[in-house]
Amino acid sequence: MNPRTTTIAILLAALAATPASANFGGGSKEEKKPASQGISSMSMTPREEAERLYMDGKEEAEKAKKDLAEKKDKNAEKKFKKALDRGERAIGLDPKYAEAWNLVGYSSRHLKKYDRALEAYAKALELKPNYAEAREYLGEAYVELGQIDKAKEQLAWLQRNAAASEEAKDLAKDVDEYEKAHPPGAGGARPGSASGAP
Repeated sequence: MNPRTTTIAILLAALAATPASANFGGGSKEEKKPASQGISSMSMTPREEAERLYMDGKEEAEKAKKDLAEKKDKNAEKKFKKALDRGERAIGLDPKYAEAWNLVGYSSRHLKKYDRALEAYAKALELKPNYAEAREYLGEAYVELGQIDKAKEQLAWLQRNAAASEEAKDLAKDVDEYEKAHPPGAGGARPGSASGAP
């Protein structure tokens, strides 16, 4: 046998011995999973699974917020429901996960489920009292409910403890807009105000 024939015979023998599913750089016919999907929830701790659910929910809430800005209310509602589901599942796995409680509050508030929102914000703040974002959102819930004195309590906390934060600025703007839209006087006390005083 000449060397060329020998080389061809060796290659053919190697190919015959190779499994049919071998990949020779031309790509696999099997669909490759992203790394995050390759992790089985069986191998995750409850906290890790809760964090995964929280991140999914947070992403849905951010998309919903964008939909609201674009006046796509129905789409936003669907996404807030998904975010709420993820948050509820996360706190089911880890009831001490303050950020997941905050997500439950945020999503519930946007779905007009104020009782659940207030409960969730209270739990987030019980777990993490210095959680500025939860304080802002709790204040915003109070503004939406017309309970301006309670909103101002949250604003005062933010101004004492996080004065330069976006949370303090955003809540101050909401309180100011509410007070401009509901001036004291002519109609008596403003909703949510015991004395009618600003």
